[in-house]
Amino acid sequence: MVFTSAASNVRPNPDQELVDIAHYTAHYTVSSKKAYEIARYCLMDSLSCALLALRFRECTNLLGPVVPGTIVPNGARVPGTRFVLDPVKAAFDIGVLVRWLDYNDTWLACEWGHPSDNLGGIFAVADYISRNNIANGKTPLTMHELLTAMIKAHEIQGILSLANSFNRVGLDHVILVKIASTALITQMLGGNEKQIFNALSHAFVDGHSLRTYRHAPNTSPRKSWAAGDATSRAVRLAMMTLQGQTGLPSALSAPKWGFYDVLFRGNKFKLPQLYGSYVMENILFKVSYPAEFHAQTAAECALILHDKVKNRLGNIDRIELYTQEAAIRIISKDGPLHNPADRDHCLQYVVAVSLIYGYLTAECYEDEFAQDPRIDALRAKMQVKEEPRFTHDYNDPDKRAIGNSIRVFFSDGTSTDKVSINYPLGHVRRREESLPLLEQKFQNALTTSFSKRQSQAIYELCSHQTELETTTVNEFMDMLVDV
Repeated sequence: MVFTSAASNVRPNPDQELVDIAHYTAHYTVSSKKAYEIARYCLMDSLSCALLALRFRECTNLLGPVVPGTIVPNGARVPGTRFVLDPVKAAFDIGVLVRWLDYNDTWLACEWGHPSDNLGGIFAVADYISRNNIANGKTPLTMHELLTAMIKAHEIQGILSLANSFNRVGLDHVILVKIASTALITQMLGGNEKQIFNALSHAFVDGHSLRTYRHAPNTSPRKSWAAGDATSRAVRLAMMTLQGQTGLPSALSAPKWGFYDVLFRGNKFKLPQLYGSYVMENILFKVSYPAEFHAQTAAECALILHDKVKNRLGNIDRIELYTQEAAIRIISKDGPLHNPADRDHCLQYVVAVSLIYGYLTAECYEDEFAQDPRIDALRAKMQVKEEPRFTHDYNDPDKRAIGNSIRVFFSDGTSTDKVSINYPLGHVRRREESLPLLEQKFQNALTTSFSKRQSQAIYELCSHQTELETTTVNEFMDMLVDV
């Protein structure tokens, strides 16, 4: 007798985790004035990063239509350029610009990432919708609606990050950009709660990026365009869903074939709190230093020590650097550094440059700058160790500190004081100190692409909450065109 078995084809109840995201996206009303205020700063900061990235050819080579000469009626604009693109490619381009310099906002928990990466898809789709609405006699979207989408995208990515480590299973954090962008873009395009769920299910079973390109020995510029790729993929999945693609009810939980069993070691997501506006209200900004966030306070410590060591560089015996476990795992590396992406993700390189020069800019990672032999000489003298207190405070949800400390020892037996900083510029605990500097970052970035008059007009609009929120998206994007 031959026995056969067949898999049950009874559709299960939909995964509750995706139901909750879809419900939040479709129905939650953001009422926090603080969230909208910080979202406005996040908008300015993201545009700062995008405009500054236009100075780098390796970045701008990725921009523009896939097929040169393509004309897209009512297409989306890309800030700082003259490109008018389909929303999928526009999302990629804007996402690449925002992320290129590793200078945009950050969220740190069990997983980390950059929630403003979602702005690539949100901006592109909002502009595309607005121009098509106008062409069809309908009302365009307002910047209030765009800020709302930003707040919700930040929240989805950030809450999923709180207690779930994607990096420990080898997945890159841009998976969360794809998830958050898919939810909000589907909603923006007119999708209802069921369609948002369907799109999310496709986002979770989609191909996902490995972290290979963020770590030694393979660190490469892909880490600077991976988020643009993720948010643009979200646009494509949202559009396909709204064209009738059905969802996958157990995309996460299906035995053997679902996301949990295939990619998350059989573990379910842990969600310690409900979705609201918590993440935007507590987002971290990179105010002064374009470097991976775990190195921000290390750069600040090194800059404090610059005056004490700049004339004694040749007499340095060793440098003791204490940091969090996460920083050791992600950005502590020895040996040759092969490209700018490799250098801005090297804790020792960031510290060396800051000690030697007393500043740290995006240009410090370029090949010509990196030829200074003093940089590698100092890197070789660094001893990087975990400070348990920094690791504990990093994981404490009431602190979310990102501490580093540095002490420099000289060959004559003397040393500097040990300089320690727990909370970087841009942390919510240093918000009052940071916001004026964030505005200055925005003003400086505007002048790299626009005339003084155009820069001032953009800055003035972004400085007034009500005026900005009532501006239509297409009007705002028109202000950002390179004329």
